[in-house]
Amino acid sequence: DVRDPHYRDLFRDWSLDRRYDHNHYYPRPGYVVRDLSRHQRTIRHRNERYYFDGGIWYQLGPGGYVVIRPPIGVLVPLLPPFYTTIWFGSVPYYYADGVYYRWLEDERTYVVSEPPPEKQVVPDSAIPKELYIYPKQGQSKEQQDNDRYECHRWATEQTGFDPTQPGGNVSTEQNTAKHVEYQRAMKACLEARGYSVQ
Repeated sequence: DVRDPHYRDLFRDWSLDRRYDHNHYYPRPGYVVRDLSRHQRTIRHRNERYYFDGGIWYQLGPGGYVVIRPPIGVLVPLLPPFYTTIWFGSVPYYYADGVYYRWLEDERTYVVSEPPPEKQVVPDSAIPKELYIYPKQGQSKEQQDNDRYECHRWATEQTGFDPTQPGGNVSTEQNTAKHVEYQRAMKACLEARGYSVQ
């Protein structure tokens, strides 16, 4: 019953994170809980102790554990249970509850990061995945391979993006947008040659 004071407190102290269609509820910073779950991780950073539990960050304070936003640079061995992947160029970021994470290959861990430039962020759902082609005119396997190769060359010439080269042979800032353009060019070329492309 939403008239119950307990539920009114939840609505007041929790909010829906809609950024990048993340769509999960989190307690607001400053919200206090008495205990954490047995799955919580204790994270040390610059002589401070933080607690990471269910994708939410806490510090010990008066009355219990206080919800916070973690400082940039904190290393954490795992991602939140719910996160949304976004891209800045060819670099994936993992977003949840106002916090951005990146994978550090050398350290084999994640790091809390500065947000990438908002206007250059592309949601994972906006990036076309591998194209699947179906011959509508009975093209042989040899013809399919030849058409795919020729369309690849054309799409690369049109967009400057080459998926066979590191980073697509474009700058990090251009990678995602150029990848999208390349996939669109490939689709148009293959459809013009009598294929169904998905």
